Amino acid sequence: MASNFLSSEPQIVIIGAGFAGLAAASTLVKQGLKNVVILEAMDRAGGRVQTLRPFGTNVIEMGATWIHGQKDNPLYQLAKEEELLAEEGLHVVSCLPGAVTPQDYFFTEHSKLLSSDTVEKITGFFGNLMSKIYNQDFKPDCSSWSLGDYLDQEFVASGLSDVEDANIVFEWCKRAECTDEACNSMYEFSLSQLGLYTPLEGPFFNCLGKRGYQAVIDVLLRNLPVNVLKCKKTVKCIHWADSPGTSNKSISHPVRVICEDGEEFLADHVIITVSLGCLKERAQSMFEPSLPQGKLEAIVKLGFGTVSKIFLEFEERFWPEDCIGIQLLWEKGLENKDVYNAMKQNEGWKEEWFKKIGGFDMVAYHDNVLCGWITGEAAEFMETLPEKEIGEVCVRLLRTFTGWSVSSLRSVLKSTWYSNPYTRGSYTNVPVGVDSVKEQMALAEPLPSLAHQNKKMRPLQVLFAGEATHIHFYTTTHGAYLSGVREAERLLHHHGVSARL
Repeated sequence: MASNFLSSEPQIVIIGAGFAGLAAASTLVKQGLKNVVILEAMDRAGGRVQTLRPFGTNVIEMGATWIHGQKDNPLYQLAKEEELLAEEGLHVVSCLPGAVTPQDYFFTEHSKLLSSDTVEKITGFFGNLMSKIYNQDFKPDCSSWSLGDYLDQEFVASGLSDVEDANIVFEWCKRAECTDEACNSMYEFSLSQLGLYTPLEGPFFNCLGKRGYQAVIDVLLRNLPVNVLKCKKTVKCIHWADSPGTSNKSISHPVRVICEDGEEFLADHVIITVSLGCLKERAQSMFEPSLPQGKLEAIVKLGFGTVSKIFLEFEERFWPEDCIGIQLLWEKGLENKDVYNAMKQNEGWKEEWFKKIGGFDMVAYHDNVLCGWITGEAAEFMETLPEKEIGEVCVRLLRTFTGWSVSSLRSVLKSTWYSNPYTRGSYTNVPVGVDSVKEQMALAEPLPSLAHQNKKMRPLQVLFAGEATHIHFYTTTHGAYLSGVREAERLLHHHGVSARL
C-alpha cells in the first residue's frame, strides 16, 4: 500500500542515511520542505560511520576515523562549533608514510628493529614523491602507468634501493598507501588520476573527541523532524520514467520506490546515496527502466575498495611507553612487484593474507588496544575468517616480529564492510586506465537531466550523491556530505524553493 503525502510540495525520498543522505535531508528540511523521507536499509544511521564501545566506555571507530582537512570543510566546522573535536595534543595514529615518527617501531620478520633514521630516510622520500604526484609533477609519458610502477621507477632512480633494508621499508610504504587509496594494490591504481583529489588546507587527520564520529551524525539527525528517517527499509526496486510500475494516471508522482518488506513510497524525486559497492551489486536489478548505459559503465569502471580494521584488546599493555605503532616489514611483501605478479596467477595469497597488514597502531583513549589495518582482497578474505583465528594470527605476528612477551588477548573485533550487503566495501578508488572525471560525472548525472530531458518525462526523477560522485573529495566524509548538499540544492533551485522561502 502506497504511503499518503499531504501537500503539493515535491515529495522527496532519499535512499541511504550516511553523510550524503543526511546532508541532503538537512538541506531540504532547512529550506522548509516537509515531504522528505530517508529510507535506510541498516538499523542505524551513519552509513560507513560506525562508532562502537566494545572495550568499555570509550569509543572506537569501525569505519570513518578522521575529518580530512580544515579549511572549507563543513564537517570540521560543524564538529568545531559543537565542540566535538579531540583535545589538542592527542596523537592520532594514521599508519601512513608521511606521518611516521620515531615512536613508530619498524620490525623485520627476523625481529630486527630498524633505526628511525633508516626508516625516515625512505618514508620521507616516499612522502615527497607522493606530493609531487599529487601535483601532477611527472613526465607525461608515464600518465598511463600504475602508481606502483611509477613509484618503483623513481625509487630505483634515486639510488635508495641499494641502501640496506630500504626495499622492505619501501614495500611497507606502498602497502600502507593502499590503505589511504582503498585499493587492492598500488599496481592497480592510476598514477595520472591521483592528483584530481584535492586535499583541503589544515591538518589532514582531525580526530573526533570521546563521543566519536557518531556525535557528528547525531547533530545532523537532531535537525531532522521525527519520522523522516526510517531504518530497516531495504529498497528492492525504483520505478521511474513512467515505467509500468508508475503508469497509473491517478498517481501524480512519477517515481515509485518499493521496499523489500512490501511498503511503497511515491515520489517526485529520489536521491540515491548508497555506496558505489552497493550499486555495483544492485544497479542492474534496482531500477526500472534500467539506468542508461553510460551510468552503468561508470559504476563498473570506477573502483571501490575495502579497508578493514582488526582491533585487538589485550589483558595488559606489553609495548613500551614511547611506542605508538608496531609496523611489519616483510622481505617478500605483497607490494613487491615480483610477489604481486606471482600472486595474481592463483589464490595462493590467501595462505598469507596477513602479509597485507601494515602494522598495529595504538587506539585513541585505549591503553591496551591495538588496531591492524588491511586492504583489498586480503581484507575481504580476512572478513570470512573467525575472529579467534584472526587473533591467533595477529598475536603470532607480534611475537615473531618484536620478540616481546605478548600478553593474552582479551577480545578481537574485525570490521566487515565488504561482507555488509549495504556497503560492499569502504570507499572509491580509480583503477589504471579509467578517466575518473568522466566516470564520476556520469555517475552523478541526474535522470532525466535538465540539459537532456525528454519533454515527455518530468526532470530530476532520480539523483545520485555519495563520496563516489564527488570529483575532488571522493573517499572522504566531507565529499559525501557536500554531494548530498549538491543534489538537495539542485532540487531547491529547480523548484524555486530558496527564492520563495
